[in-house]
Amino acid sequence: MRRHRVTTGANPVGRARGRLASVLDIARAEIEKIDLEIGTGRPSGQGIRDELVRLVGDAEDQLEGRPLKLLCNRQHSPAAWVDSILREAELRSGGAVERHLVGATLQRRHPEIAIPNHPGHAADAQTGRSGDFPLRNVSYHVTATDGKEAVERCRQNVGAGIHPVLVLPKRHLLKANAYAEIAGIENRISIIAIEDFITQNVIEMSTQQQLDFFDTLKAIVDEYNRRLEAVETDMSLKIELS
Repeated sequence: MRRHRVTTGANPVGRARGRLASVLDIARAEIEKIDLEIGTGRPSGQGIRDELVRLVGDAEDQLEGRPLKLLCNRQHSPAAWVDSILREAELRSGGAVERHLVGATLQRRHPEIAIPNHPGHAADAQTGRSGDFPLRNVSYHVTATDGKEAVERCRQNVGAGIHPVLVLPKRHLLKANAYAEIAGIENRISIIAIEDFITQNVIEMSTQQQLDFFDTLKAIVDEYNRRLEAVETDMSLKIELS
């Protein structure tokens, strides 16, 4: 397996890369240990080994700045393609992939509007924004977590007469709805799975523009990459579809 010489420097990104390289060395040692056990006729660790190899490969791609590469089976649905993108991005995203994908989708859907584009670490509170993507009297909030913190910002939107739309992974929908109920805004907020949000837009834009589903998703990803390059430093978050 590959070994990396990582110059950490004094900046946070350098330190994070140094820590990631150290963890990778530990993971590689575990793989070698499992290989020895498998060689002695104890294959019980094969599943763990396969997962470790996958995780190490993804982390090495990130360290080397390689983009996410996905092969889309044209016989599959747009929902399956979107699920694949988000699954592959989950380990390296930190929420940035989800946020920029939603921003790119909105930009493609509303080409007449300049959709805001901010780096992933720019929190709403720091920038004074009502959400990640404020559009007229609607504010979109995008998160890769269960939405607990975002619901509070959504409650502030409601108080200001703005309709909040919370977009987050499908697996967090139940928790987000519970947080909205606790905040007393369950009937004044729209909570949408990011998978459904992108998929529905792909289908609707394809129908309106008489385009192939894949071509529409590819256009969204191209817009995503342009937006990413404009504000982010980690180009391993770029996406290549084929």
